[in-house]
Amino acid sequence: MNRRSFLQGSGALAGVSALGLSGCEKQVRTPQYYAPNLPLYDQYQPLVPIRAHADRIFRITVCLRPFRAAGPRMDIEKVGDKSVVHNYGHGGSGWSLSWGAAAIATKSAMVAADGSQDIAVLGAGALGLTAATMLQRAGAKVTIYAKERAPYTRSSRATGSWTPDSRIALASAVPSSFGADWEAMARASFFYYQSYLGTPGSPVEWTDRWQLSDEEPRNRAGAPDPNVRDDRPAPVHDFIHLNSRIADLTPRPIMMPAGSTPFPTKYVARSSSMTFNVADYSRQLMNDFLINGGKIETREFHSPQELTTLPQKVIVNCPGYGGRSLWSDESIVPVRGQIAWLIPQEGAEYGIGYKGLNMLARRDGIVMQYSKGGEDEGWNDTNETPDRAFAEEGIGVMAELYDRMAAMQKKKPA
Repeated sequence: MNRRSFLQGSGALAGVSALGLSGCEKQVRTPQYYAPNLPLYDQYQPLVPIRAHADRIFRITVCLRPFRAAGPRMDIEKVGDKSVVHNYGHGGSGWSLSWGAAAIATKSAMVAADGSQDIAVLGAGALGLTAATMLQRAGAKVTIYAKERAPYTRSSRATGSWTPDSRIALASAVPSSFGADWEAMARASFFYYQSYLGTPGSPVEWTDRWQLSDEEPRNRAGAPDPNVRDDRPAPVHDFIHLNSRIADLTPRPIMMPAGSTPFPTKYVARSSSMTFNVADYSRQLMNDFLINGGKIETREFHSPQELTTLPQKVIVNCPGYGGRSLWSDESIVPVRGQIAWLIPQEGAEYGIGYKGLNMLARRDGIVMQYSKGGEDEGWNDTNETPDRAFAEEGIGVMAELYDRMAAMQKKKPA
């Protein structure tokens, strides 16, 4: 059975259903795979298969993550008579840490304002919108100055996963206090995100993730660890990993027993994580900001000196990767990430990690992020031009997974 015949036509849906995946029908199906040593509520349930066709791509986006070896920049700088509160350089954790970072920036800004309620925010991405909202909650009158708004911001091109320590810093470059500071930001963000659960449009929701690997996942100490993705090259850079500090916030991954799922890999780990449906979430943030009296002006700044023309004496600076040029901040290293967006599918609400492909089925699209180079993929790459061939290669990885599942099913005794 070749890939094309498996994926196309009505026979494809029948074949996929035979693999323990659900088709388009809405009725509940009895799962065909059981794990005898797992309780009923942990047993595999059929999933809607992703239609892994290149012609289902409706856009390809590229985002440059603003990585700083020492972690985010959150100090205060004087520019003329202005106090600038920096809030940028969060690497691949911008959305995840945005509320915690906003809380820190807001506290600094309100102290610097010394009684003034008029505060400016630079940028309308993840960090800018949450900072503006948090400032409003503290009683400030906020104006956002931004060159772009969603869906044109780099934040709008994010994967949309809760990844608070994704390329956040290098272990060799952070101070001893970094872990505690990061934990405070992560916990604060997690708390605020819970307030969006169940709201109209489902801007934030919990979904299952499946991590598939032919090799046993092991951590850096060499111990088996289902949290580790073991299907990609080891990183060259010593990215710091801190999720163990907040392990109490999210469910632990479960290693599924052999034969309990239709997946063909030797190791299958299932977990649950928060998903950000960025299109709706960013729109809701902007609407809330405007409803609460916020103002936004389209404006681009080319040097810090131009900030002295603003009427506000305190400015919260959230430029994302744009901070590299605006502040001549060479500590920012771009980390390129590309996403192929496939048409959303009803009932597909889960994620799969397999051979460097991170697939996340969101309500606003099926995210296909291919990072076969591991965490170092895209390091110091400033190219923001979409690569169609690379996108299709990533979709081919998903199709290859289905080929393996079909082959495994054929070998099962009748």
